[in-house]
Amino acid sequence: MKKMSDLVYHYGLKMRIYPSNQQKEIIDLNGNIARTVYNKMVAIDQELYQLKQIKLPIDSILLRIEELEKRKNARNMSNHYPYMQDKNIDSLAKANAIQNYQKAWKMFRKVHRTGTPKFHKKGYRLSYQTNAQYGKGAKMDVYSATVKFLDNKHIKLPKLGRLRVSGSHRRIIDHKKDIRIGTVTVSKDSADRYFVSMQLGSDTPFVNKLTRTNLQIGIDLNTENFLTTSEGKVIDNPRYYRMIRGRLAKAQRTLSRRERRAKKEKRSLRNSKNYQKQRRLVAKIHDKIRNQRNNFLNINSTRLINNHDLIVAENLKSKNMLKNHALALSISDVGWRSFLQKLAYKADLYQRTFIVVHPKNTTQTCHECGFIMGSGDTKKLTLKDREWTCPACQTHHIRDVNAAKNILSKGLKQLEKA
Repeated sequence: MKKMSDLVYHYGLKMRIYPSNQQKEIIDLNGNIARTVYNKMVAIDQELYQLKQIKLPIDSILLRIEELEKRKNARNMSNHYPYMQDKNIDSLAKANAIQNYQKAWKMFRKVHRTGTPKFHKKGYRLSYQTNAQYGKGAKMDVYSATVKFLDNKHIKLPKLGRLRVSGSHRRIIDHKKDIRIGTVTVSKDSADRYFVSMQLGSDTPFVNKLTRTNLQIGIDLNTENFLTTSEGKVIDNPRYYRMIRGRLAKAQRTLSRRERRAKKEKRSLRNSKNYQKQRRLVAKIHDKIRNQRNNFLNINSTRLINNHDLIVAENLKSKNMLKNHALALSISDVGWRSFLQKLAYKADLYQRTFIVVHPKNTTQTCHECGFIMGSGDTKKLTLKDREWTCPACQTHHIRDVNAAKNILSKGLKQLEKA
């Protein structure tokens, strides 16, 4: 059977699971062990670094270095810490935690941006990873591994056993048989809901190839409207956070009040029932905003991919734009970066072309004659200027439609050069 890395097509699947109280305890145990193993690796490497700074060949130091190097292994670490030998702990959770730590170091050495691996704090969210293992002669499907579907509504996981699931998995497993399950992540969110995410692999596509439309489109993202297309269509910005932030603020004030009361009475927040109840309510409000925005972005990105062979967008740097405090809330609420990421992976999935172009002068340039506002005696357009007339060719422009046309033109020139 082929390895996951040798399979041509990959797909991610996330489903909600409904564990029993006993299964919840096992999930919490494995999530905490995965975090502990990761933190042990951080501590070991930090101590090794300090010891290796000592140049003198002292026997005790050399023995300590040798001992720590040996401990950087899941089995040796478990032997050193007896609590890691609990029968309910998935051995692959420990192995994956060590592997994730090593990947973090590789990423640091590759990009040098995110910093060296640091300790993971204990929080209300937790997760751990395991793997679907296939035996010799097993079929490459979703029913034969150590992680497997029992039917359309139930799966089986190591140490957890049978679990009820809900999600959109049926549209995949009902119409496709040659699927291999790879890495599996079990997680709990801050609202105490449990999920399982699966990496799927196959030699045949997970989705049908779309027919060509011979249509091209440029999109201008802005805070006034969510996006404007080069065809003149406008999609309004739903502003989900702004709609609910009054309710969220009220819930957060109640949470803060219950926190102060618990601390005044010297009660642990984790054991304070009223605090925990309110914390879950605040988490659910945040999750509602996130889900609404995610659904909106999915609908619009899928519509663009389905109806156009080429989609061109601006390569917006949201991180830099958030420094403008007057626009930070609107930019965060609209979700530009997530939208561009969805367009990118869906274009790859459905074999469409999606490219991003530099946004320089896309708003200030006349699409008809190429005149740039701000040159000569003219002034640059401000955010208040929603419509303008080109002083060179007298063409009247709707600001965002003109920008979308310029973005499409830049994308076509970029493709010609490639």
